[in-house]
Amino acid sequence: MTSNLDTQRLNTSALIKQYKLLAILRLKQQSDVAPLIDCLVNAGINALEITSNTPGFEQEITKARTAHKNALIGAGTIINTTLAQQAIDAGAQFIVTPNTNKAVVDLAHKHGLPVLMGALTPTDVANAIEYNADIIKVFPAGSMGVGYFKALTGPFSEAQLMPVGGITLDNISQWFDAGACGAAVSGDFCKIVNTEQERIDLTKLVESYISKLPT
Repeated sequence: MTSNLDTQRLNTSALIKQYKLLAILRLKQQSDVAPLIDCLVNAGINALEITSNTPGFEQEITKARTAHKNALIGAGTIINTTLAQQAIDAGAQFIVTPNTNKAVVDLAHKHGLPVLMGALTPTDVANAIEYNADIIKVFPAGSMGVGYFKALTGPFSEAQLMPVGGITLDNISQWFDAGACGAAVSGDFCKIVNTEQERIDLTKLVESYISKLPT
């Protein structure tokens, strides 16, 4: 029997895969977070993660949840259950890890949150599947290349694999062609948007990414 929390988790996971594009926000100044989220959401990004090594990440998750009720706001770089609990308390709607950690999955699922679990090797992927991760974040994907990612889809054809690290406007289509269920972008989206021109430039960049997503 599926509980309400399981339904919530599965629905959120389905939305992330439906949106196909996840923005990773890792910034040095807390004051830069909210303006960037405003710009990205207004440009069409519906799923965003704020990394735990962004100053004030908990407060920014809470603020973003209030300001953007139709967007999914998650927490990234969650390497242990202490950070996971902080993210949950802040109102994160999903958890993203760079590593495979069963305890993080167990805690997140207890609260109805899906986990995008970091994995790189076949053993990592197999462990993430065994731990019941909702989406497997192949990281750092760019360092290994599209060919490596596609090779993983052979033995793990049923897994929901999302490349993270090294995803660019020039190569994003290749990752989807290789079987990605979605893609996460950090570098191109981690911009300071203090001026109108900076907002216009980032909006155009986001729209270019969105135009390359498979329909």
